[in-house]
Amino acid sequence: MSDESKRRAYRTESITVTFEAGRCLHAAECVQGLPEVFDTTKRPWIQPDRATAERLAEVVRRCPSGALQYELVEGGAEAPDRPTTITRSVTGQLTVRGELSVHTPHGVRAETRAVLCGCGQSRLQPYCDHAGSCGQ
Repeated sequence: MSDESKRRAYRTESITVTFEAGRCLHAAECVQGLPEVFDTTKRPWIQPDRATAERLAEVVRRCPSGALQYELVEGGAEAPDRPTTITRSVTGQLTVRGELSVHTPHGVRAETRAVLCGCGQSRLQPYCDHAGSCGQ
């Protein structure tokens, strides 16, 4: 199964939010930032019509793993942070923000945010999935 087929899209007239569950590390930036949009007790759990596109984009950018992405109908996709930054956690995870080309088993993906595995035990290489010591 390709990376693209694992993403779900949630659309309004002005924004499309995509979610890739396998990359979610449950940082809860989305739930804390816009609980009226991101509600894990509801189905669908993402209801993008409950906030403005600008506010939704702001909160989606807080997602450290890149599991959440957005594309504005009138303005394209998220612009990468500049300069690119890499931060290593005490357990070894690498949080990367910026203009990224991530090499995966499915090919190269252009990214703006990712949490990469630092211990080599993730089943979602090169992304961290909390399976090994770096995700603890």
